[in-house]
Amino acid sequence: MLTRRTFALAAATGLVGGALALRGFAQNSAEAGAGPTVEEVLHDPDQPVLGNPEGDLTIVEYFDYQCPFCKRYHPDLMRAVERDGNIRLLMKDWPIFGATSTRAAQLALGGLADGSYARAHDALMATEGRLSFRQVDDTLQAAGLSPDTLQNGYRGARERLDALLIRNARQAAAFGLSGTPAFIIGPVIYPGAMRADDLDRAIREARG
Repeated sequence: MLTRRTFALAAATGLVGGALALRGFAQNSAEAGAGPTVEEVLHDPDQPVLGNPEGDLTIVEYFDYQCPFCKRYHPDLMRAVERDGNIRLLMKDWPIFGATSTRAAQLALGGLADGSYARAHDALMATEGRLSFRQVDDTLQAAGLSPDTLQNGYRGARERLDALLIRNARQAAAFGLSGTPAFIIGPVIYPGAMRADDLDRAIREARG
């Protein structure tokens, strides 16, 4: 199991740069108690997948559509994913900046119903700073999307999507994350923002 306690144990092993090991947690599950498994984190069936769904390396980011650092470095992440061509990208909504963040997450996930999730996600990640409900709607409309259609998509799968958001939040809490962004790249968690050089290094290290 992956829990805050097992991350604390990993940190005590001498890992540097604020990175915490993911590998080996399953063997500590009995001692550590309940928590998300690697499979639950990396292969949640309700989680949208960007990049290459069949990629040999998974990158997870816990993010918020109002998080300035998430948005500032998102282009670096997308360039790395596109350049590599063999990365599964899981953008795990963790709306911690209030009601507007929750609405943005709901509308973006509502795009799963008609295949517009990626476009909604890209549009919201291209915004700057804190957002109002009106700005969220205006941003999506400028991208050629209907907030009402996205809202209906969310409502049609509300129970499933709300459960996904709850699982994401519980994972972040289990990992002891203090805020967004936070990444899992291969077997390692990296709390905090990652610039292009950081991402490239972490990808190389994950592939050994």
